[in-house]
Amino acid sequence: MLPSFLRLVAAALLSLAVAGCTSTASTSNSVMANKVASSDGFVQAAAYAPTATAALSKPYFISFRARNAESYGHTFVVFGKLDAKGRVPYDSQGVLVPSMTEVAGLHPASTSVVPYMIGHILPVPSETGASDGDTERAYLLAEWTIPLTPAQYNEIASYIHNLQARSPVWNAVTYNCSAFVSDIARHMGFKTPSPLNLPKEYITELRDMNS
Repeated sequence: MLPSFLRLVAAALLSLAVAGCTSTASTSNSVMANKVASSDGFVQAAAYAPTATAALSKPYFISFRARNAESYGHTFVVFGKLDAKGRVPYDSQGVLVPSMTEVAGLHPASTSVVPYMIGHILPVPSETGASDGDTERAYLLAEWTIPLTPAQYNEIASYIHNLQARSPVWNAVTYNCSAFVSDIARHMGFKTPSPLNLPKEYITELRDMNS
């Protein structure tokens, strides 16, 4: 158990509006519709609903996302293959199709609140896959989805897998979920906002900075 003073400090820090990550989604949400913006970086300008020709040339995607949670939310990416209509694939329940998508995001390696509290002061062990709520459209707050060619997809998927392998710790200030996503965005040539922004604001600003 944490000493009393450390519990108080951690609880106070949890109440601050700094960006962080949580693995438990709440029931309230505000969903932003899919939107693809243009950029001068890794990916050329693309419409969200591509034509048949565009869908054939760019059948893959990466989606920078923020979702709702019981605290201040979570920032992560989804990447994979678009469906036959050129859209991010969901099933009839609004859940990402697992055979067509992967999720990558940095968060403490626990569902307990204790590592999150400690992680506002000290680095804690992390996980880099999906957390609760990441695959469900109902919890989505903001997103920026970009179609990719097979070559672009293979390159960025390889980078993400390597980043996951070398991201062993999470800290709310020094390296949080938005900082993890920033590494991916910068690798693709995009400008990135401060990772201390709240997740929804982070993704919205990321999209706007590169539009």
